[in-house]
Formats: sequence, C-alpha cells, structure tokens
Amino acid sequence: MDSTEAELETFRQRWREEVTAKTKGKTKKEEAVPKSSQASSNRAQTSKQSIVPEVSRHARPEAVEEIDEVEPHLYPDLGEVRHGRRLDETSSPAAGSSKEPHSALEHYEKAVEKESQGSLGESVNLYRKAFRLDSNVHQTYKNKHFPPSSFTSKPKHQDINPSNASTTVPNPAHHSLHGLSSNLQSLLDSFSTLSIQAEPPPTDLSPPLPCPISTIPDEILSDILLEVALTDIASFARLAQVCKRLAYLVTTEERIWKRIATGNEVGFGAMHYTFACQVDGKPLGDDGKGGFLLGSDEDDAAPVTEELDPGSLTTLLVPSIYPTYRALFRQRPRIRFNGCYISTVNYTRPGASSPTSVSWNSPIHIVTYYRYLRFLRDGTCISLLTTSEPADVVPYLHLEHVHKNHGNLPSAPMKDALLGRWRLSGPTIPGVDGESNGEKEGVLHVETEGATPKYLYKMILALGSAGRGARNNKLMWQGYWSYNRLTDDWAEFMRKNERPFYWSRVKSYA
Repeated sequence: MDSTEAELETFRQRWREEVTAKTKGKTKKEEAVPKSSQASSNRAQTSKQSIVPEVSRHARPEAVEEIDEVEPHLYPDLGEVRHGRRLDETSSPAAGSSKEPHSALEHYEKAVEKESQGSLGESVNLYRKAFRLDSNVHQTYKNKHFPPSSFTSKPKHQDINPSNASTTVPNPAHHSLHGLSSNLQSLLDSFSTLSIQAEPPPTDLSPPLPCPISTIPDEILSDILLEVALTDIASFARLAQVCKRLAYLVTTEERIWKRIATGNEVGFGAMHYTFACQVDGKPLGDDGKGGFLLGSDEDDAAPVTEELDPGSLTTLLVPSIYPTYRALFRQRPRIRFNGCYISTVNYTRPGASSPTSVSWNSPIHIVTYYRYLRFLRDGTCISLLTTSEPADVVPYLHLEHVHKNHGNLPSAPMKDALLGRWRLSGPTIPGVDGESNGEKEGVLHVETEGATPKYLYKMILALGSAGRGARNNKLMWQGYWSYNRLTDDWAEFMRKNERPFYWSRVKSYA
C-alpha cells in the first residue's frame, strides 16, 4: 500500500506540472493568434487535454477529478457566434427593398408568383389590375417568358417505309392523318409505335396472361379489322376504345375505309342515284322510265353519269373534296341500311263536349302517330303511317309482311304499309360546281304507292345530322305530294304537324 500511494502521489505531481506548462504555453500563443482562430485552437487544446494517459484502475477516477479542478472548459467566443435571426430582424433582406409593381406586365408577373405560392386572393386582384392596364398583357407575358423560338417543331410523319424495313413494320403509306386537328394528329402519331398489351394478371403473383393478337403482323390484323367493319361498322368503330394501337389503326387505316366507302355493304356502292325499280318493286322497263318527278320531264331525269358505277364515282372525291376515305364516309350524304327512320308526331286539338255533360271546359285531345321508313339495298323501301309504337312495328318491317291479310296477328300494323322506291340526288362530281343535273347532293326522293291504286305518293327529304358525333341520321321534310293517275294532277299535303325522321339502329330484323 505504501508503494502504491507513493506512486500515485508522484503521478499527481507530474500531471500538475505538465498541465501548468501547457496552460502557460497556450496563453502565450493566444496573444499572437487572431480571435477568429482562437475558438478552433481552444477546442483542439480542450480535446487534447481530455486524453488521459494510461494509469491503473485505481488511479483514473481521482485523475479525472484533478483535471476538472485544474482546467475547466472555456468558451471565449460564445458571445460572438449567433445562430438564426433575432425577432426584430426582417424575414428577408430583400423584403423591404422589393418594389411595388407599376406596369401591367409587372402586375401580371406578380400575380403569377402569388398564384404559385398559393395566395389565390392576391393573385386574382393582381390579374384584374394587369388586365385593366392592358387587355393584351397575357400575350406580352407569353412572348417574354415563352417565346416561339423555345419550342421545337416535331418531325413530320414519314409516309414511306425504309427499304430495309421488315414486313411486320406498319406501313405508314396505308395510314393517313389528314383532315384531323393538330392535337388529334399528334396524339395518334404517338400511338403509331405502340403495341397491343395483354390483360393485366388478376394478382401480383399471377403469371402474365397470354395475348396472341399482339404478335399478329399489321397486314393480317388489318384484314381482321376489315372483316369486322364489313360485318358491323359500329363494332369496328368501337374497337378504337380497346387500346391505343387499335385506336390508331381504326382511325388511320385508309385501306379499310376505302373498302367500306366504295363497297356495297354500307358504303356508297349501294347508293342509288337513279331509280333502280318501279314503285311496286318490279324491274324497270326497257326505257328505264316509271318515275314521277315533280316539275320536270321524265326524259330529262336520267343523270349524265348513269354509266359510271357509284363506287367508281366515290374514288374521284378523294382527296379533291374529302381529304380521306374516312372523312368521305362520315360526311358525304348516304342512306343507312342497318336500321329504320322514325318520325314521332305529337299535337293537341280541341275536342267537342258532349251535349249531355255539364262542364265549363272543352276536352283537349293529344294525338300521337308514327311514320316509319326502311330503305333496302335493292332500291326499294317500306313506308308506314300508324299509331302503333316502334316496339310493335320494327320487328315486322319486312317485304314479306306488306300487302297481306294480317288479321289479329302481331304484324297487324303492317296492313297499312306501302311499298316504294328511293334514290339520292347527285352525285357530286369534281369540276361541276358540286352539282349534277342541277341537283344538289344530299336530297332523298321517295315514291310509294297510295292509299288506293289510283294514287301515288312522293316525298322529298333532305339528309342531315343530329347530335355531336352522329352523321346522316336525320331526314327533314322538303315536300310531300300525291299524284292522281286518273286525272294526271298533283296535290300537296299539308305538313303542319309533321316532324323529321330520326334514324334508329336495329340489331337484327330476324
């Protein structure tokens, strides 16, 4: 124990001498060092002083106590360093120096800044001040911050495939974006490089579902789409809602639209610009007559273009009048065969009061009746005037139900159906001012049998459109006459209560 205490006392004496020497040397250095480096040196000296030499376990606690007694921690620069700002300082050095807006452009820029910060009330007020000073301030702001030179134009769509392209690469020569708005063109152009995606798996751990149609080349896929279009044009148009790739093909595939427009299924190959049969459906005579054209001679009724096929005439209209075959099919007047045209008439008339009834008011009668027109591809048509509703009539609009003894059968409303024929005016020929034989294209001529064999009826209707996206779904009245075969005179029907015909699709007449 005596040796240990002596050893400890020796250590204490050495340690005091060493600390005293270091403290004196440090004080001399601080006098020559500037204040800016004094803080770092103090920290370094303090960290060095905190290192305690290795001593025995019994000597360490007392040594630490001696260090605290000899050299306390000093922070001489604590009063000079400040973190943060005081309460009397402004939030930003430039806040007081920001100038108030004076011109319309400065008000507008300030309003945009406030709007980006979420201060909508202040931005609205600044917008109002800016527009009061200059009504065209928006264009000025746009020219300053978004000049036209900052926007690079997109490369035009190439219309020719490279010579080394594979057969599976879509051929842009078959696709056309003409006649579409610039926004729609850029949107469809971005769809051109996409592919058909498979349906997502039901769960995250499920394997991806197969999609065989995504591996089909575009040539074969176009043939499939063509068969769908010839079967049902509405189903073909709805394919654009399936995916972006099909939307691009449905909208731009000119080969399909040309086949639809010139074909006999739903296109203009089935249109008749001269009467194709007699009123009773029998073939025309050798002279091709049999029509009753109001106010003109029958010999002058034959168009000068009767030798040309309607499908051949259709190809002459692209691109001289219509930019694409799709635009031609949608915009050119045509008759629809996959449905019927219905005119619903409602009107009121005063009724006669009974002499035995005691009442101050006369009864009012609400009269409702319907007109039906169904056009067939062979040039014939069916006309019907009845009070029966469409659900009781449309399933029986067949030629086999015309002029038959229906009795109490469900097809009883067809007992008043009249057989007739139809033709369109025109057709429009390029270079003839859009008219042919003095007739403007888009007028429908319908001739039907009368209520008795001595009468014939003639209707002239104009094709129109109803709705935002629909085309050729409306027939508007232009004239309605009756012809007396015995007296050879014409009489016009009053059309006070008549209403236009609207097309209704029929999925199947079977």
